[in-house]
Amino acid sequence: MSDAEVLAQAVEAAGFWGGAVAPRLIKNRENAVFEVALPTGRAALRLHRVGYQTEAAIRSELWWQSELAGRGVAVPLPLPTRAGDTVARLAGGRLASVIGWVDGAAIGEARVPLRGDRDWQSRTYHALGRLLAGMHDETDRLTLPPDFARPGWGAEGLLGDAPFWGRFWDHPGASGEERDVLVAARRWCRGRLDQYRGADRGLIHADVLRENVLELDGTLTLIDFDDSGFGYRLYDLGTALSQSLMEPHLVAIAAALIDGYASLRPLTAEARAMVPVFILLRTLASVGWTMPRMAFDDPSARAHIERAVRAARIVMGGGQLLG
Repeated sequence: MSDAEVLAQAVEAAGFWGGAVAPRLIKNRENAVFEVALPTGRAALRLHRVGYQTEAAIRSELWWQSELAGRGVAVPLPLPTRAGDTVARLAGGRLASVIGWVDGAAIGEARVPLRGDRDWQSRTYHALGRLLAGMHDETDRLTLPPDFARPGWGAEGLLGDAPFWGRFWDHPGASGEERDVLVAARRWCRGRLDQYRGADRGLIHADVLRENVLELDGTLTLIDFDDSGFGYRLYDLGTALSQSLMEPHLVAIAAALIDGYASLRPLTAEARAMVPVFILLRTLASVGWTMPRMAFDDPSARAHIERAVRAARIVMGGGQLLG
């Protein structure tokens, strides 16, 4: 769908919230996201990707965010329509939602060296660890409504016959040798998860990438809960580190994130030892994510495959992924 067509949908959607003047397109990828000036103030309008999340799942995501925001967790607050609903259905069937605007800049982006010096990176990731722990803490205090529905990021969702993001080991762009490594990594990770008896499970963000962490004057806000669901809490830590495997200060970044998290939610030695496994799991899932979204020979798809294969060889070989 062209940007012009999406803009027309944004104008229609904004009407449910009282209307907006000239919505500004921020991105048109998984969801189309616009900056809008509503009568109630500045906000972010999302046009949800058709067929990705059900209406029940979107409503559940927004309910969770509302509860977290109300409990002081630094996440955007969903805003109701004029009719008091959190989701609007457009004439063509597409779903829309709106969240309050968050000022700040992303702490980084994929495949671009992380900004800041070692001290800034360590402070930022320590704060991110605390933010994730606080989110998990407050979530554990919630009673979910009976109709709450979100995807599963457990062993089946990550490694089953039909993973949520796709059969990464079948990527057509992988060489025969790379595919063998991916198949072996799938089997090895399943064994490690089966042995992880002390696993902490619950609702997770599931997409704690640099682009989804905004920073303003040292304060972090976690955005984009589109992929959130039920899974291993350590998957949020693994995802947060997955983009930094080639960073020169990786050891400091990882230590800061883990220590920040553990300052609120203590981690056992077993849990700390599992962090590299969850980094590997994220790199594998990301290979599956590329399959319906990129040409098989796209340089970004190739980078995802190479990252996953490299991580798999190190982790399965008993090496130090985190230095």
